Amino acid sequence: MARRAERRQAERVVRAKALALAALGAGGLLAACAQPVCGGCGPGAWPAPPPSGTLFVANKRGDSLSRIDLSTGEETHRAETCEDPHELTVSPDRRYVMVACYSGRTLEIYRTGDLARAGVQELGEGARVHSALWLEDDRVIAGAEGRGSLYRIGLRMVDGDVPPVVSLKEIGGGGAGPHLLAVAPDGKRAWGTIIPSGEVVRYDLAEGEEVIRRRIGEQIEAIALAPDGASLWVASNADSIAYRLDPVTLEVQAEVETGAVPIRLAMHPSGDYVVSSNVGSGDLSVIDTRTNRVVRTIPVSGNPQAVQVTLVFGADGSRLYAAETGTDTIAEVDFASGRVLRRIPTGEGGDGLAILEGERAR
Repeated sequence: MARRAERRQAERVVRAKALALAALGAGGLLAACAQPVCGGCGPGAWPAPPPSGTLFVANKRGDSLSRIDLSTGEETHRAETCEDPHELTVSPDRRYVMVACYSGRTLEIYRTGDLARAGVQELGEGARVHSALWLEDDRVIAGAEGRGSLYRIGLRMVDGDVPPVVSLKEIGGGGAGPHLLAVAPDGKRAWGTIIPSGEVVRYDLAEGEEVIRRRIGEQIEAIALAPDGASLWVASNADSIAYRLDPVTLEVQAEVETGAVPIRLAMHPSGDYVVSSNVGSGDLSVIDTRTNRVVRTIPVSGNPQAVQVTLVFGADGSRLYAAETGTDTIAEVDFASGRVLRRIPTGEGGDGLAILEGERAR
């Protein structure tokens, strides 16, 4: 109970910071927050029918995982999880979704078809796993923020369950560990952001070692890698700046001012744009990666009280999904027009997101 109270207090602090950094005069939430479909659009304004597929949402205040049918926007299943679930990652075969347990030391695995629990992988004491990525070759990388390290895990599911023995390699240790992660297309390198020190770290996954770290700015959290791996983007919550980095040397190549508190970055599948989710202003900054300039701002709620955090693109890049953790909704945004098409209800504090489009989750 004490840990839960501490978590609630930490969330209140984050929300207060977002409010303080937002533009003065921001009023109550827009009426569109309550509209289930095409928030504020006119009849026939849908650019296309709702996509088929499945949206998974980690409800960090509700300690649960939601499975949502994207074609209807309705929740089909909900599973109880560890306390404080955060980032999600889906297995390459689309059969499993993994939950990073931020208040503990575990990764929890559920079947994508019905959210039946498939197993748990324990890491070191005090790991506080905020994010993990499931790679193509039966490997998982997980940031142990509480241990100052990155785990490389060999994980091949056996008969639908986590095997009794998996290979674990802990890279680094001490201080604060990576909060968010990105991995190279070939799976040989990974990067992590260290919020307290404002650093970015590059890891060699083949050798299992930290290669380089560089301080970029204050409160560096968001991270996104270009699809070809040629450029790395991170962002400062304190300074509201997105930085383009050389992914090898981590040297800054460009600085771009964004909306207030760019807490997440999402890369368009084409690599032509990177978009920041601005929790302090309730909007999105669209950066053209060819010019390193913000080319437009997309209003979502326009209000920091929505506590807009996680941001992901659909597979074809036509839609964005923004988690509004303060209102327990996911805003579906048409990228071309910038319209909020609908708001999808979630569990309490819906934040971590993963999408399976087209073929239904198994």
